Amino acid sequence: MQKMLAILSRVLRGPAQKTGAASEAARVLVASRNYADFANEVTFDIKKCDLHRLEEGPTSKAVLTREEGLQYYKSMQTIRRMELKSDQLYKQKIIRGFCHLYDGQEACCVGLEAAIRPTDHLITAYRAHGFTYTRGVSVKEILAELTGRRGGCAKGKGGSMHMYAKNFYGGNGIVGAQVPLGAGIALACKYFGKDEICLTLYGDGAANQGQLFETYNMAALWKLPCVFICENNRYGMGTSVERAAASTDYYKRGDYIPGLRLDGMDVLCVREATKFAAEHCRSGKGPIIMELQTYRYHGHSMSDPGISYRTREEIQEVRSKSDPITLLKDRMINNNLASVEELKEIDVEVRKEIEEAAQFATTDPEPPLEELGHHIYYNEPPFEVRGPNPWIKYKSVS
Repeated sequence: MQKMLAILSRVLRGPAQKTGAASEAARVLVASRNYADFANEVTFDIKKCDLHRLEEGPTSKAVLTREEGLQYYKSMQTIRRMELKSDQLYKQKIIRGFCHLYDGQEACCVGLEAAIRPTDHLITAYRAHGFTYTRGVSVKEILAELTGRRGGCAKGKGGSMHMYAKNFYGGNGIVGAQVPLGAGIALACKYFGKDEICLTLYGDGAANQGQLFETYNMAALWKLPCVFICENNRYGMGTSVERAAASTDYYKRGDYIPGLRLDGMDVLCVREATKFAAEHCRSGKGPIIMELQTYRYHGHSMSDPGISYRTREEIQEVRSKSDPITLLKDRMINNNLASVEELKEIDVEVRKEIEEAAQFATTDPEPPLEELGHHIYYNEPPFEVRGPNPWIKYKSVS
């Protein structure tokens, strides 16, 4: 306190030292705030879900603790910055091939992960970077995978669409193909008597595929613990949902399967709805469908500028009114769960982590050619793999 008063008195003494002293005073004032100055938790009103074949839905109130809020903020900010760095590396031609970015949809993956257990399972489509991070893979490993380096989470051989982690099954490049696989994972959970569920994600573009409806039928017949999740970001590649689907009520597509539609830009809405859906599955009631209404800021992929089928004004309007990070930030500051300065410190920390990860991803060596056949199978004895012709052989090691 004496140090703070001394600094403030120097500020008042004269303009010559005002700038530096004022800055020092601000730092001391911020540092003097302790955890007792903040609220421990706050209850928020959240939007109600639209329901299909359900008498009751998720709660319309969500409790957010200070610790949870800071964690969600850091996770979403990390994913946002990671995707912006991926954009930069792609434009520098350091990242090649297909690359589908997730910025704008961060509340989906962070909210889903907050509502399930580490032992639960998750499978998604090719817009997978955010889920790879929330399932426990570091930014360094994700960016290194994008640049095709040995330190990547798939040893540099998977790229943007094929990243994996414990209980995370990718990253799948074929539109809709992950949905039957997700039901198969849920079948395994039930077959082995585990109290586990599988979150099976797909986009609005995949929602019209026949294999989804075949999977719905089997999942309902066998009461599989599967949460089918449609991330509706309003455009399947360059086609709006209104032009692609006779009915855009994706949460009703299961017909005989209950469904929820919710605000996918609000991390608390996503978390509470997922808790409800997870409990539905764990209680033996069978599958449920969730539709997350969200929005991607980038185009479908890096080859799509994203403004030939929608306007810049539309994108800016979503950014200004519904951005998931801004929404959480405003809630926390306005309800004394965090300070502006504290969140800025997190931003600085995140930027540093991203830059260090990018440095690693651009300097780590590429995998050698002799490792091309490795990791085809898990925990199998080594065997030979044929190369481009019968005379070239590669050794495959698990």
